[in-house]
Amino acid sequence: MSTSAFTLYGDRRSGNCLKIVFAADWLGLDYRFVDVDIMTGESRTPEFLAVNPAGQVPAVDFGGGRTLAQSNAILLYLAENTALLPEDPFLRAKVNEWLFWEQYSHEPYVAVCRFHMVYQGKSADEREAWRVERAEAALDHMEAQLAGRSFLVGEALSVADISLLAYTRLAGEGGFDLSKRPSLTAWITRCETALELA
Repeated sequence: MSTSAFTLYGDRRSGNCLKIVFAADWLGLDYRFVDVDIMTGESRTPEFLAVNPAGQVPAVDFGGGRTLAQSNAILLYLAENTALLPEDPFLRAKVNEWLFWEQYSHEPYVAVCRFHMVYQGKSADEREAWRVERAEAALDHMEAQLAGRSFLVGEALSVADISLLAYTRLAGEGGFDLSKRPSLTAWITRCETALELA
């Protein structure tokens, strides 16, 4: 991607927004973060909808009428021609496999349970049982896939790791216990160290 500065609109508590921060900071990109309070309707103003008509964060404005939304699409764009995206076509497809899985089988459960607790102030007991079950299954899947592996794809940190890290490292805020998932917790520490988050 171009190294020119961009504007990132987001909520600093949102894992989907933190994905972009993690990647941009690791890549040393020049950007400005504009806070958007999704709980008070700031993502529904005419000004914000001009950037992302879907009214969701994160959204990025690259200038010249070039805007981009959807966290994993933004990740892929920022990572183009960098170490965060493998050159090998099959490994790139594996990265995409994880990105699609994250939005379909992980984020709607792990992240939404966290949203209910962090944003809405609900207790763990008030979480939807079916959503908790699917979140636990997603975390178990990651534990199994990470057994004996350092990263999700290949031998190095990629946007697959960044995408899954954002909400997985915050799973405790959604009422999930990661302590019995040693491969997963080791991966979180490894990614945090690589991203200089720890």
